[in-house]
Amino acid sequence: MNRRLFIKNAGAGTAVSLCSGGLGATMLATSCNTSNHTNDSDEQILFIGDDIAVADTQYGKVKGYILNGVYTFLGMPYGADTSGKNRFMAPQSPEPWFDIRPAVFYGDTAPQNMYGRWPHRYGTFVDHWNYYDFSENCLMINVWTPGLADGKKRPVLVWLHGGGFTNGSGIEQDGYHGENLSKYGDIVFCSINHRLGPIGFSDLSGVGGEKYGDSGNVSMLDIIAALRWVNANIDNFGGDPGNVTIMGQSGGGAKVCTIAAMPAAKDLVHKAVPLSGSYTEAQSRETSQELGSYILKEAGLRASEVDKLQDIPWKDYLAIANSALAKYNTDTPQPPGTPGIRRGFSPVADEVNLPSGVFYSGQQGVPNVPMLISSTFDEWTPARDDAALEQISMDGVVARLNDRYGDKAADIVAAYGKDFPNARPIELLSLILSNRQGVMTAANAKLKQGSPVYVAWYGWQPPLFDNRMRAFHCNDICFWFLNTDRMITHTGGGARPRQLSHKMADALLAFMRTGDPNTPALPQWPKYTESIGETMILNDQCEVKNSPDRNGLETLG
Repeated sequence: MNRRLFIKNAGAGTAVSLCSGGLGATMLATSCNTSNHTNDSDEQILFIGDDIAVADTQYGKVKGYILNGVYTFLGMPYGADTSGKNRFMAPQSPEPWFDIRPAVFYGDTAPQNMYGRWPHRYGTFVDHWNYYDFSENCLMINVWTPGLADGKKRPVLVWLHGGGFTNGSGIEQDGYHGENLSKYGDIVFCSINHRLGPIGFSDLSGVGGEKYGDSGNVSMLDIIAALRWVNANIDNFGGDPGNVTIMGQSGGGAKVCTIAAMPAAKDLVHKAVPLSGSYTEAQSRETSQELGSYILKEAGLRASEVDKLQDIPWKDYLAIANSALAKYNTDTPQPPGTPGIRRGFSPVADEVNLPSGVFYSGQQGVPNVPMLISSTFDEWTPARDDAALEQISMDGVVARLNDRYGDKAADIVAAYGKDFPNARPIELLSLILSNRQGVMTAANAKLKQGSPVYVAWYGWQPPLFDNRMRAFHCNDICFWFLNTDRMITHTGGGARPRQLSHKMADALLAFMRTGDPNTPALPQWPKYTESIGETMILNDQCEVKNSPDRNGLETLG
């Protein structure tokens, strides 16, 4: 689920504003040409001042700015600093403030290991990561909205960033920007930072007792705290606390799946959209507590000294915890047959914040939440930086899959070849490496609650790197949010990606409003059923196919 491991290079673009017609055309307040993205009227588009974009929150007033007709508030605290005595603890409320607090730039990113990213020239070109300062004072929320406290009850989207459970931020990629979708769809767009990795998932309950009972899930509890902030404050930003959609990609998709299984999310979440990150079972408390004991040992501390872990500088603590994890994995290799359960620094089935077993059993979590699940054809794109792979033979594909699938590799390749008879060997390799087993597992689990489930499969390929990028991991994000001209290193920019982007954004907006993604922009989108496997293919030409990879998935087992 760590996107950096899942696909090393997949990321961002340049900052250009996009406006357009369609579902939200009548709501556009400023002039914008979708061909050249300039302000045709040459009128002022940025407004900031003492009495401009001031909003109330339960902790004090904040002041943002207006850009392109959208009120923008960045870096607002929804929780207290998590350092010191608050480390490993459930999130606390921030201290109220009495002056008007500036909310004009993103808050600190959660502590994480960022070494070695930028020297990769092509990866840096494509990814264009946005990172600023890092600290444990990272519980911050960003909001884009067309209006303030105007009683319009707009649907609310809360974006959960990718990066597995260990990396990322609310504005890691330019495609996460909320302005365009907020304006086009007349919705409130929120994104958050929260604790990650060892800071967010060190389960010390086994060595520290009841005081540390929440420590294995404080990252997820941060997200719950952000959703409570939305529930209490979003009407001041023109939003409807009774219509909140959580959406995330890669690790963010896994967070969406997890939140939807948490009892604390009841009445805070009303729709869910996981992208390229299905997740259906947390690690056991026994496993997470064992890792906690390894952390204490690696730090050279006794159980009576567990509180000292709160005083270690976060960079040093990350090093200690990650070293402990490496030793734990060496000493206790994961048993076969549990590939779907991630262990390490990830959610814990502690039976309080998160139940054990497969998510969505019975009335677990928030059962009445419709879910739209999507993934990309080519989550893994092995040929982008290796042109020679374009000429790989069918035997070469089987050989590359032998380590993973053993004697089944040839049968799997043949089955995918039956599903996709016109696919070249390199395309079959990518499809198999990017298979939809996780998507189907999550969709079928959610069906058991009786809530509507819709499934999409994104296949649009950018005309970049000699067409070797394919429909890669992260490529779809900017389409959902009308940011294809912000993320030109993902799309190439222009009219072609913009056309699909409008269709996808219209479907997302319809789903946010009604729990049903159907829109005139797309063919009729049926609900997913396990027996038929209804799947909306998102491409230049969108169409519904029933179980388009059935032979391959059945052979994978």
